[in-house]
Amino acid sequence: MFHLDQDIPEPLRPLAWLIGRWEGAGVLGYPTIESAHFGQEVEVTHDGRSFLKWESRAWILDSATGERVRPAAVESGFWRPQPNGEVELLLAHPTGILELYYGTMEPARIQLKTDGVLRSPGAKEYNAATRMYGLVESKLMWAMDMAAVGQKLQSHLAATLTRVG
Repeated sequence: MFHLDQDIPEPLRPLAWLIGRWEGAGVLGYPTIESAHFGQEVEVTHDGRSFLKWESRAWILDSATGERVRPAAVESGFWRPQPNGEVELLLAHPTGILELYYGTMEPARIQLKTDGVLRSPGAKEYNAATRMYGLVESKLMWAMDMAAVGQKLQSHLAATLTRVG
């Protein structure tokens, strides 16, 4: 069970529920891709400074067996709490996309939208996104809407993860 560590800096305390290792599964869909199930592992850590480190990796699952089919998304970044219940999430993707999200944090709930998206010349068209994270019955539940490849902002990913370790 997770317990709030007194070594967590005060600015991080509203985000402390994210700290740990999480595993689970979700669904993905978008008009330009085939819907699928995916597995995900997330690790959220801190080193005593006023940010959290975020590492996530995902893979496509076989719909019949639940076995891993192929790697999917990988993202690395940092959660940076701001005054007045606001928060930033900075994410880098190996596909040539950098995202800066900005939003609000409440007890066990975070709502974000992209404040900026930077793409390398070889990256796919990707324009905006929203993300919502929540702690529901000790599970990390999250959802993402995306605007990309000529499509308007709409549902793309959702998952439920369980704390492990």
